[in-house]
Amino acid sequence: MRDILVLYYSRQGSTAAMARYICRGIESVNGMRARLRTVPAVSVTTAKLDPPVPDDGPPYATEDDLIECGGLILGSPTRFGNMAAPLKYFLDGTSALWLSGALVDKPAAVFTSTMSLHGGQESTLLSMMLPLFHHGMVLVGLPFTEKGLGETRGGGTPYGASHVAAVSGAGRLSPIEEDLARALGARVATVARRLEA
Repeated sequence: MRDILVLYYSRQGSTAAMARYICRGIESVNGMRARLRTVPAVSVTTAKLDPPVPDDGPPYATEDDLIECGGLILGSPTRFGNMAAPLKYFLDGTSALWLSGALVDKPAAVFTSTMSLHGGQESTLLSMMLPLFHHGMVLVGLPFTEKGLGETRGGGTPYGASHVAAVSGAGRLSPIEEDLARALGARVATVARRLEA
């Protein structure tokens, strides 16, 4: 079994819900397993006060999760058209992996959730791609062969899976958003298998 790391930050539950559907997509590919991780909220005292393991949900990500994964799928809610600070804070701490080339040639993808229809989904997805390019990862999106991209009334972009909470509710994905999240997970898992072969 090869792991694909699904690493996300979520406040209202929508990004976490997307992560679970992405994990289902990964595990639909033979020989692939999802490794679900999150990051702690940030504050001036984050390093000293956050417990090493959250009270519930997936554990916090470590550098070992990144080193051991066969691919990475990052998720964040949108914050003014950008990824949320906790995810950025985690990524900013990965310079040792950048220096060693630990993530070079691994496939990666991104996903996001916004409250409103024009809340900056695509710019958030692009903001999450930038550090992945610097790490030398192979970016994977959603092609328009995914028919949901042409039918969605909520989330869904070629840059990655997305969700609009105002359309179906926080933490409740529409059927098309669910399908696109699963498709993104399966696509990254499939690309990971092909790259390793």
